[in-house]
Order: sequence, then C-alpha cells, then structure tokens
Amino acid sequence: MSEAYCMKEKAKREISSPHEVTLKNGRRALQGTCASCGTRLFKILGNNHPLALVAPA
Repeated sequence: MSEAYCMKEKAKREISSPHEVTLKNGRRALQGTCASCGTRLFKILGNNHPLALVAPA
C-alpha cells in the first residue's frame, strides 16, 4: 500500500481505496482517502515509482 501525508492528522497515513489519476500536465498521481480519519489524500508519483512505470489503462 502507498502512504501520503494527511494534513488533518499531520502524519503519514495509508491511502484507503487508492486510484491513479493523471494531472493536466501529464504527471501521474494517487488519490484516495485516509484510512483513519477519512480525509482525501493525494500523492504525486515519481518517475521511478512502480505504479508510474505501468502504462495507463
């Protein structure tokens, strides 16, 4: 599972139900919800991230 920084809890948390999105500039990111508080989380994927190496569906 991936982790992202939760702004509400001010700590890294697991992303619950993550899905991949493509930004306007073509970069890829993960979006989901915080497993503990339910806040929306967002994480930009780097070029070497395993999910960034997979071709988009």
